[in-house]
Amino acid sequence: MRGANDIAVTVRERAARELRDRILTGALPAGSRLDLDAITEEFATSRTPVREALLELSFEGLVRVAPRSGITVIGVSSRDVLDSFTILGVLTGQAAAWAAERVTGEELGRLRELAADVASRSGDDSIGEANWLFHQDIHRAAHSPRLLAQIRQAARVVPTNFLTLFPDHEKQSLNEHEELLDALADGSAKRARSIAERHVLDAGRSLVDWLEQRGDGVAAPTAEI
Repeated sequence: MRGANDIAVTVRERAARELRDRILTGALPAGSRLDLDAITEEFATSRTPVREALLELSFEGLVRVAPRSGITVIGVSSRDVLDSFTILGVLTGQAAAWAAERVTGEELGRLRELAADVASRSGDDSIGEANWLFHQDIHRAAHSPRLLAQIRQAARVVPTNFLTLFPDHEKQSLNEHEELLDALADGSAKRARSIAERHVLDAGRSLVDWLEQRGDGVAAPTAEI
């Protein structure tokens, strides 16, 4: 049974993830003011986990929390997004390279099952979660806890609804999954690294292009939450 602390952590993570997604996709543009009470009501929780979620986002440079002026969205520029995806691409490329050298037969079999599950969810909102599970298992197949921790931190720049947000990117993404699996099966570290890096960088460019079309890397202002 979950304790109160576990539930609070879950609410904090959910609030941080949702607000981060809104900022990264421009739904909450730079300059937006966030209402702590409104967020607390939206997530049906107390103020404490919401405050902790906002502090987490402030450490990531996405919002500014000031005692008197309240909470303001700093937002992200196109360069911020591309830099972040480039960093993530390097890390995931290394994970794929090591996975090609270290993956077990059992792990490879599970990866094929997960890739098939992602493909089966084409056009469905649940594809994002399935996609993340697939990539997470590739990262684990690198057998490097230190690298895995770095990737988890860096991967926060990817909106959880990425494939839903960019359905045109879906087919390319699914094809690259198969290419990556083939590289892992062949033990080709160089090819696995190249595919994984390209996979992430192309995603970053898609997000940048979309944000720039909406207005210089930041979406048009929306109502406060």
